[in-house]
Amino acid sequence: MKMKIPRLSFILLFAVFLSALPGCAGNPAPQDKELMFLSEEQEVDIGKELYRNAIWAVEGGGGEYRDEGLKAYLKDIVLRVQRISERPGLSFDVAVQNTSLPNAWAIPGYVVITRGLLAALDSEAEFVFIVGHEMAHVSANHSARQMTYGMLQQIRFAAAETGAWDEGYSAAALSAGAVGGATALLKYTKQQELEADGMAISYMRHLGYDTAGAVSACRKFEAARRDYIESSAADDEKASIETLFAAHPRASAGTGEIERMIQERGPYKLTADAAEGERFKEMLLELRAVNSIYAGYYDRAVRAAGKDLREAEALALDAADKDKGQPAFLSLMGFMMLKKKDYEGAERHFTSALKLNADYQPALKGIGTLHYLKGSYLDALVFLHRAFSVFPEDMNTSYFLGMSLYKGKICSRAVQYLNPFAEAYPMHTEIHGVLGVCYENLKDTSAAYDEYLLQLKVSPGGEMGKHAASRAAALREKLIRH
Repeated sequence: MKMKIPRLSFILLFAVFLSALPGCAGNPAPQDKELMFLSEEQEVDIGKELYRNAIWAVEGGGGEYRDEGLKAYLKDIVLRVQRISERPGLSFDVAVQNTSLPNAWAIPGYVVITRGLLAALDSEAEFVFIVGHEMAHVSANHSARQMTYGMLQQIRFAAAETGAWDEGYSAAALSAGAVGGATALLKYTKQQELEADGMAISYMRHLGYDTAGAVSACRKFEAARRDYIESSAADDEKASIETLFAAHPRASAGTGEIERMIQERGPYKLTADAAEGERFKEMLLELRAVNSIYAGYYDRAVRAAGKDLREAEALALDAADKDKGQPAFLSLMGFMMLKKKDYEGAERHFTSALKLNADYQPALKGIGTLHYLKGSYLDALVFLHRAFSVFPEDMNTSYFLGMSLYKGKICSRAVQYLNPFAEAYPMHTEIHGVLGVCYENLKDTSAAYDEYLLQLKVSPGGEMGKHAASRAAALREKLIRH
């Protein structure tokens, strides 16, 4: 029987925890007590594991946008919300996700807003409503309720990896990490969205912010959503993005419910600094400038990469020329050089990206892939292990890491990385044959035989198909004898 290494089911856990966008409707959350299978400590532990994958894998991917001054400013606001929330002991870190897709989400211990949505906001009040709503889903135990339900019902979630696999390295370029990405949004109930909206409004009132910011935040998200959809040149991409946003109550609710809720709650004391809007805009000046470069050049380059490499390269060069401090721009250039088999140029760009951010996962993956393609498997392992440690659920990294180990005849470790890839891409033309060879070397005859049969089912031609046919016949006899 095939032995598989247990792995954290990231997609299951993420789908359980990930909060939807603010629903723009609301009543305060009742503090009812329900059966929960998770302690707060368990929630936080799972949140930590989820975060390092989620920041790269969902809602457009991209990793964290790095601006320490902005992060400190936003974290101070988040901490003020946390202190007056229903769970003040549950600390939240804040991150700006480096994607143009406008969205926000929260898991225990983290609240995340995308660069695309943050750039659309104009005040602390709007920001407090957005992050307050996301934190409210965690504070109101909506996440724990969903996990309990998932455990009881044995829900299984499937994940679509970024980009389409194409037997080599262009898929890695398409998953460089800023446009697209898997979307594993959990659809909360309307009542849960109402509760989260009401709680966010309560946070705003308690902190003395103008609750009109809740209405304007909803309207600005809607405008950012429309702009993002229109910027997607391909009709199929527009359709997928529209489907994504349609899952949110906000897409159809408008602002009527939240305006009614604000009116019903009556007057309160405004204490927020009158200059907070100007301060907010000043803190976001650089992010907005960078966001316009991503939207105007980089995002378009990523979309063009699979169709017109020359156009994509020109757009990426323009992006890098306008801002030399973004490792994403250099990494994208590296992947395009890789696709053209310009290994020297690819290594130069990936190395430059890593000088800006030594842990930038796409650059680590890219240079590791480069070494693999050059046959330098030990060098490949160094970089791919680092890429894997940053983003363990990246299937492209798992593939090249597993294949580097396979080429080095370290089959016991290769299967740990190749099995998840085979599950994500069962129609890959050689992966089952490779696994068959690995299991045969590990003396697991039954598992080897099963993989060879899968290879013959998926792709019986070519050298791997011929090898699978030969070995399956031999192993069949062996299994019959035993």
